[in-house]
Amino acid sequence: MTKRTIVNIQTGAVTQVDLTTEEQSAYDAGISFDDAIAQLREKRDNLLKQTDYLALSDQTLSSDMTTYRQNLRDLTNGLDTVEKVNNVTWPTKP
Repeated sequence: MTKRTIVNIQTGAVTQVDLTTEEQSAYDAGISFDDAIAQLREKRDNLLKQTDYLALSDQTLSSDMTTYRQNLRDLTNGLDTVEKVNNVTWPTKP
């Protein structure tokens, strides 16, 4: 779900909240493919970073983790519409 940032001008406090269902629908309808794929890649890259330490030369990467990381890298293959990006199936981390 997309987050909305709220900044309190008086205190400077920054809060992030999830969009409501209606806000999310309106947001999804207005997002470009380039923005949608960029957001997907950012999330994918963060998930890969979380497991990078396992791929170091002094670690033995399990076949399940190798498959998971490859599935993350292949996630963008064939995505050519916002709808496909929004309906992507994320692999499960072993």
